[in-house]
Amino acid sequence: MQIELLNQKLTEAATDVKIVFVINKDLTHSWISDQETLHFLGFKGESEETLFIPTSKTLYVGCDSLDADEIRLAASNTLGALKKTNVKTLAIGTYSHECPGMNIKALVEGFILGNYSFDTYKSKKESSKIEKITICLDDYSRTDVSMETANKALRAATAVAEATNFAKEIVNATPEDMTPIALAKVAQTLTSIPNVTCKVMDEVFLKDQGMNAFLAVNRASVHPPRLIHLTYKPENAKKRLVYVGKGLTYDSGGLSLKPSEHMVTMKADKSGAAAAMSILKAAATLELPYEIHAIIGATENMIGGNAYKPDDVLVAKNGKTIEVRNTDAEGRLVLADCLCYAQELKPDLLVDMATLTGACVVALGEYTTGIMGHSSELKHSMLKAATASGELSGALPFNKYLKKLLKSSVADMSNISSSRYGGAITAGLFLDNFIEEENKDKWLHLDIAGPAYTEKAWGYNQFGATGAGIRMNLYWIFEENKK
Repeated sequence: MQIELLNQKLTEAATDVKIVFVINKDLTHSWISDQETLHFLGFKGESEETLFIPTSKTLYVGCDSLDADEIRLAASNTLGALKKTNVKTLAIGTYSHECPGMNIKALVEGFILGNYSFDTYKSKKESSKIEKITICLDDYSRTDVSMETANKALRAATAVAEATNFAKEIVNATPEDMTPIALAKVAQTLTSIPNVTCKVMDEVFLKDQGMNAFLAVNRASVHPPRLIHLTYKPENAKKRLVYVGKGLTYDSGGLSLKPSEHMVTMKADKSGAAAAMSILKAAATLELPYEIHAIIGATENMIGGNAYKPDDVLVAKNGKTIEVRNTDAEGRLVLADCLCYAQELKPDLLVDMATLTGACVVALGEYTTGIMGHSSELKHSMLKAATASGELSGALPFNKYLKKLLKSSVADMSNISSSRYGGAITAGLFLDNFIEEENKDKWLHLDIAGPAYTEKAWGYNQFGATGAGIRMNLYWIFEENKK
């Protein structure tokens, strides 16, 4: 599907169907030419409501406001309404006088995200017939947007949305297909982008580095682990940003075996890894002036005679010892060693992303990422970026009393809390044990367990992977680049 910009009016566009958004149920606006027909057919212009008028070849789409995420949702709903038609070309105007560049970004992201479908394993493919969408600039926003601004917005939005869809493909792939070695091969494809390199380290390297927590999780899998290190290094980079992603290509729970119904969707336990790779992909595509690293711990957590066990004591890369009390708290063990490795890069920003705890879903719901860290300023800036990107997020507070629940009688710490409450926060506090003092205020932990994978479509997210964490981090980088 091609998206193009033309400096013309929507009424002049040569297209199969014109798209008109009805803002806040206002059916009297001057750009609505079918007011009587809409009223006769009972169209109210409510959010997610659509109606096609054949005589004027116009699709009307309800939209609550001109907020960016409402525009994304309306754009996605446009494609949903036309999915089973033979329409090949669409045209739409721009709406916002206040921020036309953001308006174009939202439209493009909504179209690309809404157009995604995962049919790899289906014998019958049902792809959209829409070939081209034209955004007409000389319309509602008129002279408020230059072609240069519009093209920059188109390029940025395309990179962000395509990177998000790239992550969806990785996460939606089955555990049989997307093993740690296969994930490493996907990472290596990104070296086709200028200034991107990739190193893949095996279990020998992990042993030499003392990454015994990571190795323990992998022990019962027939698929060997991989530490993936992607680097995007432009000239004269402003800062060094390091993203660490949990790459559990499948998680059975280990000997602390999950109930069977909870094993379904565990292919999504690699969502943090996919997000880290995709952030780097988009940044490199846009040639952003930041050195970016994506560190991924790729493994399975399986059962077998060689599996690591509750009561084991593991020695992490930084020498700290961990009492294993539950083998299903494995992601934090992999991240612990990966965070130690990542800090050797001397980051200006360190972000880890993981489908880490069901407790975060209990705390914030299925659609919301939990943001944790020590710096209130850093947490606030990520929350703000998440809102601009359309991702839902909420901050969860650290406190010293919850950290005491990780105490162990036989090791430096336990891998789970002694209480059933506050599990998302105690998981973050476990990771805090592996963050060096000089990096405490540079670090954020994003628990994406809720939004990373959905079994019911919502907004512009289809069934399956959503690419959680990618857009908020890229919008954070965009905002940082303005300073």
